Amino acid sequence: MGLTTSKEYAELEWPIKIAIAIVWVAFAVNLFGTIVKRREKHMYVAIWFYIATVVTVAVLHITNSMTMPAGWFKSYSMYAGVQDALVQWWYGHNAVAFFLTTPYLGLMYYFLPKAANRPIFSYRLSIIHFWALIFLYIWAGPHHLLYTALPDWAQSLGMVFSLMLIAPSWGGMLNGLLTLRGVWDKVRQDPVLKFMVVAVTAYGMATLEGPVMAIKTVNSLSHYTDWTIAHAHGGALGWNGFLTFSMLYYLFPRLYKTNLWSTKLANYHFWLGLLGMMFYIIPIYVAGITEGLMWKQFNKDGFLQYPNFLETIIQVVPMFRLRAIGGMLYILGVLMMAYNLYRTAKAGKFESDTEAQAAPLEKTPAVAHGKLSWHRMLEGKPMFFTVLAIVSILVGGLVEIIPMFLVRENVPTIASVHPYTPLEVLGRDIYIREGCLGCHSQMIRPFRSETERYGEYSKAGEFIYDHPFLWGSERKGPDLAREGGKYPAAWHYNHMDDPRSVSPGSIMPRYSWLLTQNLETDTLPWKLSALRRIGVPYPAGYENGPAQKDLQEQAEKVVADLKLGGVNTDPNKEIIALIGYLQRLGTDIKSAPVTTAAK
Repeated sequence: MGLTTSKEYAELEWPIKIAIAIVWVAFAVNLFGTIVKRREKHMYVAIWFYIATVVTVAVLHITNSMTMPAGWFKSYSMYAGVQDALVQWWYGHNAVAFFLTTPYLGLMYYFLPKAANRPIFSYRLSIIHFWALIFLYIWAGPHHLLYTALPDWAQSLGMVFSLMLIAPSWGGMLNGLLTLRGVWDKVRQDPVLKFMVVAVTAYGMATLEGPVMAIKTVNSLSHYTDWTIAHAHGGALGWNGFLTFSMLYYLFPRLYKTNLWSTKLANYHFWLGLLGMMFYIIPIYVAGITEGLMWKQFNKDGFLQYPNFLETIIQVVPMFRLRAIGGMLYILGVLMMAYNLYRTAKAGKFESDTEAQAAPLEKTPAVAHGKLSWHRMLEGKPMFFTVLAIVSILVGGLVEIIPMFLVRENVPTIASVHPYTPLEVLGRDIYIREGCLGCHSQMIRPFRSETERYGEYSKAGEFIYDHPFLWGSERKGPDLAREGGKYPAAWHYNHMDDPRSVSPGSIMPRYSWLLTQNLETDTLPWKLSALRRIGVPYPAGYENGPAQKDLQEQAEKVVADLKLGGVNTDPNKEIIALIGYLQRLGTDIKSAPVTTAAK
């Protein structure tokens, strides 16, 4: 609907962010209240991961959601440019880690031993896995920003800690797989264990590939390509999806006191899901590597082999079609599971309440291998355990984020960089609303292949007034950091109306409504006032009169430029603001060429 902050995994606007925080706090109170009141004082490893999940997601969500409202459905990030990018990916990477990794590890530690009817392989390994994982993971966010305008020290920290993450991640994977020692014959027959084995293996593969992609030389090829998408979906479909399926197949027969309606159908689901996952992921890997290599390829004369960005897109479109087939197979498997579980529920009777009684509370020493175990004692003190977990996850974030705000040399300013004009502010908001940054980056990395294609590489000081930053994560279209003045206004007008009219073969959708929808200027005072409160140096009272005058003057200039290209339109249309914003991009540190119809 266009109501978005544009920040990945944090798109929801401020009223919903607050609602999420309230619900999460209520959930946390219930969780910790249950842990404190329970008569079994020892906390099993699964609960450790649940505790880390609850406290870390809260810290991440609140920190990254610091925004200045500019209306009920619009807000601007409190942070700007490089600082906003660091906070966002400290959040974005770890929101995935502590929402899709640590809670699922807790589920693995509970359900895998249950399904295999075996104790977890190593208690000591689970301790190392937990503490090393939550301490190291939080540092790895900057690996999403390698070779960007982020200071090199922060990039290096992200890379080094990402590589260290291999050890605890694979320790957890091995702890899960080795739990199956002696029961591998059951894997052939039990669909629950089949799904679990693939899930744990997918976890291991994803947590190996992530650190490899954090190596700068690898990242120079993979970043902004579909390779990153393939990596993410390997974890989502394999680890999260298959572990969820295994849990549901385990739970339903026990909830309804019956056998699974069809083991054969569950096995069909397994193979269909596995096949769908391969058809989904492998073509994206092919597309990603193809994109990265084509973008960097030079011919024997030293010129870009594929200077037209569309040449790359045309090559990878068949991979998108294969990906769609894989997705349909995966979803078909889910539908088969839903039918199987429905028939299972119909065949049994749901037992809503089961009498259970905890053993009498006894004060027993924490003993491991004949010696007093400090960690065993810690597992009986949930609040102290929680405090240590919070300290563990805070260290990395504080070390990376605080210097970025306190040391001015991390974000050197550029005298020629000025705040966006009122028309450009509205145009930028339209750019965000329409999701343009989902396909277009605004970050030129310091590679010859990029500076030849797009222009001067991006500097940290260019983004000091960007609330939020719009560097993007993928390029399904060319980078726009130096788009200003590259094409005349009429080109942008026709491109938004019908991209294929000026770029044959483009897969960009049409945005024809921008040509007819009137520009909403009533919200401008709120927006400029909000931006001034978070540091953009608009003069006091500017939004109450002068801003509207400046908006109209710039809009008239854009209309005049359009007339040079044979386009007649009103200055109060949304397309005018968007063109004003696009023609501004990158011009603060370069002289914009003259844009005429003859160009």
